[in-house]
Amino acid sequence: MYLYLNGKVVKKEEAAISPFDHGFLYGMGLFETFRVYEGHPFLLDDHLERLNQSLDVLNIEASFTRSQLAEALELLLKKNGYKDAYIRMNVSAGMGEIGLQTDPYTKPNTIIFCKPLPPRSARQEKQAVLLKIPRNTPEGAERLKSHHFLNNILAKREAGNDPGTEGVLLTKEGFLAEGVVSNLFWIKDHVLFTPSIETGILNGITRKFVIRLAETMGLSVREGMYRPEDVWKANEAFVTNSIQEIVPISSFGGHSMPGLSGEKTSKLQSSYERYCECLWSRNEL
Repeated sequence: MYLYLNGKVVKKEEAAISPFDHGFLYGMGLFETFRVYEGHPFLLDDHLERLNQSLDVLNIEASFTRSQLAEALELLLKKNGYKDAYIRMNVSAGMGEIGLQTDPYTKPNTIIFCKPLPPRSARQEKQAVLLKIPRNTPEGAERLKSHHFLNNILAKREAGNDPGTEGVLLTKEGFLAEGVVSNLFWIKDHVLFTPSIETGILNGITRKFVIRLAETMGLSVREGMYRPEDVWKANEAFVTNSIQEIVPISSFGGHSMPGLSGEKTSKLQSSYERYCECLWSRNEL
């Protein structure tokens, strides 16, 4: 496998960064994960918008454009021989002295990882289990997709390794937050519900796209503070992320849900799939 490291494509065995990188020492780094479909990086503009805004919050002097990333991805995908791929773009603060730094980071490290994904096959469903570990609060005003991932790791350990199970985190007050690696949605009649970002969740790129997609399909969307019993009363439920897309829920906290047979979830999936090879942003809908 080849990686993209600071402008060069290198073998993974040759990739290296300094142990003085503050991404390693203090978690000062960010990442984005997204899919490439037949060579097209789906919603790349939205991912870069979030990344660039987050870099500014962390005082890392870097910014990325579509043309820059498209060129890097083309090189990397060609070298690896992939057309359909999982992409992780990682930007860490770069080298610094031991100790907390308040000055801007001017020489960050940029790494792009990729691994092959097969073309989309049969749709899958998951069961959702409620976790005991609470969702921690963001480090700042809003949760960033940063290297601070211990809460998610501990949640994943509690949920287990079954790929058919998604753990769902609650806030310490008992409100629904999000999945270990996903955002949560449910449908009641003609309304799509999802926890508010005020619960401390990551405002996922797929989350924002699905909200926009649902509105174009005539669904009302409500974001707020909800509890598990609100999902139990729903007609359908699903989780989302940029790699797994829209995944129907077959049970939620022990309560049966329609899963793959959910009518509106299935329509959302079909609509989502139509755009994967062409859209750069949700704003194009």
